[in-house]
Amino acid sequence: MPQAKTPRATIQDVAALSGLSICTVSRALRHLPNVSEQAQARVSDAAAKLGYRASSAASRLAGGSTGSLAIIAPTATAWFFARAVEAAEEVFADSGYDTVLISLRNQPSVQRKLFGDLAGLSQRVDGVLLLNIALSEPEMAALAGSGLPVASVGMHDVPWDNVGIDNEEAARTATNHLLGLGHWDLAILAGSETGAPSVVTASERLRGFERALAEHDLTVDPDLVMAAGSSIEGGRLAMTELVENRRMPSAIFAGCDETAFGALMALRDLGLSAPKNVSIIGIDDHQMSWYLGLTTMSQPVADQGAFAANLLIERLHRSGLPNPPSSHVLDTKLVERKSTRRRR
Repeated sequence: MPQAKTPRATIQDVAALSGLSICTVSRALRHLPNVSEQAQARVSDAAAKLGYRASSAASRLAGGSTGSLAIIAPTATAWFFARAVEAAEEVFADSGYDTVLISLRNQPSVQRKLFGDLAGLSQRVDGVLLLNIALSEPEMAALAGSGLPVASVGMHDVPWDNVGIDNEEAARTATNHLLGLGHWDLAILAGSETGAPSVVTASERLRGFERALAEHDLTVDPDLVMAAGSSIEGGRLAMTELVENRRMPSAIFAGCDETAFGALMALRDLGLSAPKNVSIIGIDDHQMSWYLGLTTMSQPVADQGAFAANLLIERLHRSGLPNPPSSHVLDTKLVERKSTRRRR
């Protein structure tokens, strides 16, 4: 009787066994600088135990290779995408590939044009890394049938390798933190996905918020659901509208840290502050969150970009071999700082 095939170890497995981040493991496996001898040894030991081997840049596809890979993002300016791009670019560069960064500029027309000419894209690049793009069914089918190897960050039910977090569960945990502090009157500064959305996280985070309230037999007040996008300015405008024209809740869940930063700015301008007048929590753990004392749900942004980039490189180097698409969910964790406190 033939033995069941052992699943091939991934860089995530090496990271888990070594106790290091995926970015550190990726650098150590490729013997890049700025990795301590101790970390290098831990990664080498874990990789040996798991039988993991990093793809070699020397094994790049021959004949017809452009030597370039595309990273497609909804926008190039938001912190999340900048961090993920930088981590992916490092992996691509060390594997011998140049990066073509394509920003959709949050414009449906730009997305339609790009995915309407995948034949042209395939002449420019050898593969595609998507960062949290909301694709229509025809666009997804066209990309899957284009012949281009694909990997993604933050997408769901896609026919290629994907890395992400559980956005709904992260939002539920954030909301439960507020509820656990005795805040029952909650607002959400949500990303707006009206019309043709370019990102897929906002609706998931809103569902997590709604789910947490429902589990405590609470309902969502429509007046406290504020469309804020995912920018500092969006958060500032939404918070100002909430205070001046609606009503001040006990606590606020911001759909991302940058939105929370805008809310904190608006509070300051209005002579208010968190947590004195309202508790605020975000999602991301942006590097400024520590400085501003923002309670948040930390997610491994760089690790998601590096992991997905490694999966794309592996896919390129194993072209034609049986290798079903994989989906990987990385952990998030609550980081409690000064912007939330128990209701008084």
